[in-house]
Amino acid sequence: MDRSKPQPHHVVIVGGGFGGLYAAKAFKNAPVQVTLIDKRNFHLFQPLLYQVATGTVSPADISSPLRGILSRNSNVKVLLDEVTDVDPQNNRVILQDGSLSYDSLIVATGVSHHYFGNDQWQGVAPGLKTIEDALEMRARIFSAFEAAEKETDPLRRQAWMTFVIVGGGPTGVELAGAIAELAYHVLTDDFRTIDTTQAQIILVEGMDRVLPPYDHRLSAHAATALEGLGVTVRTGAMVTHIDQDKVTLKTGDGLQEIPSQTVLWAAGVKASVLGQVLADRTGASLDRVGRVKVQPDLSLPNYDNIFVIGDLANFDHQGDGALPGVAPVAMQEGQYVARLLGKRLKNQPVHPFHYQDYGSLAVIGKNAAVVDLGYIKLTGILAWFVWVFAHIFYLIEFDNKLIVMFQWGWNYFTSSRGARLITGEVQRSRNNIGPRRSTDNPIMATKF
Repeated sequence: MDRSKPQPHHVVIVGGGFGGLYAAKAFKNAPVQVTLIDKRNFHLFQPLLYQVATGTVSPADISSPLRGILSRNSNVKVLLDEVTDVDPQNNRVILQDGSLSYDSLIVATGVSHHYFGNDQWQGVAPGLKTIEDALEMRARIFSAFEAAEKETDPLRRQAWMTFVIVGGGPTGVELAGAIAELAYHVLTDDFRTIDTTQAQIILVEGMDRVLPPYDHRLSAHAATALEGLGVTVRTGAMVTHIDQDKVTLKTGDGLQEIPSQTVLWAAGVKASVLGQVLADRTGASLDRVGRVKVQPDLSLPNYDNIFVIGDLANFDHQGDGALPGVAPVAMQEGQYVARLLGKRLKNQPVHPFHYQDYGSLAVIGKNAAVVDLGYIKLTGILAWFVWVFAHIFYLIEFDNKLIVMFQWGWNYFTSSRGARLITGEVQRSRNNIGPRRSTDNPIMATKF
């Protein structure tokens, strides 16, 4: 090795989600060396996780190996590891197994579930952020029908067939619609003791409407479409307690207990632990959910070589508030930072980041969706086709696009769900026939 030759600028990217991956891909022809670090060896298309949870697609259909995606980017190295700390004074990240120096650092580690101070609910009301979450949720949903099939007590049987989804954002709306389609169309001929059309799907939202960030007319259409599918929409209701067999809601001054063995969480997120690490090490400010407040160029104050992008970043320099934590924001931020660093190396001026909003989409069920493109708002089957096209387009690998397109087409015409497997360790007690979370068991809002 010629040690007299200057080493290329080293960019370390932490996180292989939308932000980190799109940054790494954008560096393809740049005169830099890139190291992408993730504790998983795959990129996950999170907007379709709810379809894994409801048996529409399999995990591999919406996941792609990071090394495979970046195999043609000769200047990108992928490390399977986890960053536990950052040393900004010495330009190093601390890994579980050693450390690594950087010239520029991009942190894109995202968010996790937020139970608003009630973390004890996590065991009985799983969220939906990872493949493991989706598989656990899938097992709980289908185990509930299996338990109802064996239950002889009518009240307990109905509790097994009552599904409560907490949170009326895009994830909650999509989950509620998908479970309704399962109960009222897909599973109707599969059981002999129970009538799955007697299932209750209850969507709980604390604000006065579902899809709160959307236009009021689209929110109203979504609520009507959900009710048409058989979903009970409860707005202005707050969850005050979750037990193994019931949910307590507060509406106005009254409390109501809903017997339910299956509660699914789609309300609220909190930043990954690296947000607090960066705050401790750099003095950066955090918002109330732990996201890092960034500069107009996505860097940290006093550290122009450290960037935070994606769901972990609070970018409040455009519009009335922070940009939403959705995939297109992370994609554009990743690409922007790659361009910024390329221009810096050429001593070219760099403009602040500006997000180009192409619209918001949420699917409700078959032939039912809402789309807000700003200049036009769509509902019904036309919105559904736009939703389908957008999600196929943004899937990372070509084979995934083909598989998901074929699966959706088959499901559309046959109303079948081929990935209805109950996996993981299952507790076979009378009180709980759902999956047990185990660390030994390996494996959206959608806005475009």
